Amino acid sequence: MIEVTAVLGVAAAALGMVLTPGPNMMYLVSRTVSQGRRAGFVSLAGVALGFGCYLAAATAGITAVFAVVPGLYMALKLAGAGYLAWLAWKVLRPGGISAFAPQDLPADPARRLFTMGLVTNLLNPKIAIMYMALIPQFVAPEQGRVWLQSLGLGAVQIAVALSVNGLIVLGAGAVAGFLAGRPLWLRAQRWVTGTMLGAIAALVATDRARPVPAA
Repeated sequence: MIEVTAVLGVAAAALGMVLTPGPNMMYLVSRTVSQGRRAGFVSLAGVALGFGCYLAAATAGITAVFAVVPGLYMALKLAGAGYLAWLAWKVLRPGGISAFAPQDLPADPARRLFTMGLVTNLLNPKIAIMYMALIPQFVAPEQGRVWLQSLGLGAVQIAVALSVNGLIVLGAGAVAGFLAGRPLWLRAQRWVTGTMLGAIAALVATDRARPVPAA
């Protein structure tokens, strides 16, 4: 049985992750702006499959490796925190990037859009952090089978991520057009998202929780 606090905790963490600019958001926005919503949703389907791959790995007990070898877990956590801090710097530095000011991309067929969405998500350090470092912290062995809890909490993360990313695809063109003519709003968006990225990086780096072995 999964505790309500665990569900809410994973949902909040997933929401914070998906709202901060990263490879998935930037790819989906770029594809939607350059090729339209259909291309954005085909790309999102590939991203969804990537989430499924991470969920399958987590449910199979891959986090048990990190429970047995704490050094690997610590290395991943610090590397992930460093990556998030680097993303924060890219957003906050003078002339920094914004997810809603993407560069145009050449038109690609649906198969390539789907594949690139999948690959982008599989190589996304933020998602690796979520499944290897954050979700295991909400698993309570005393509440029942760890693999079943991992499956349920992973499903919560996927539901939140796909819902928000779907809304991003629907509104990417309008938001990009709105911000393009309002540099102050674009700068405010950069500062808000950059600050959120930095806060998550600090949280990941300083958290002392350890993953639990599967059962």
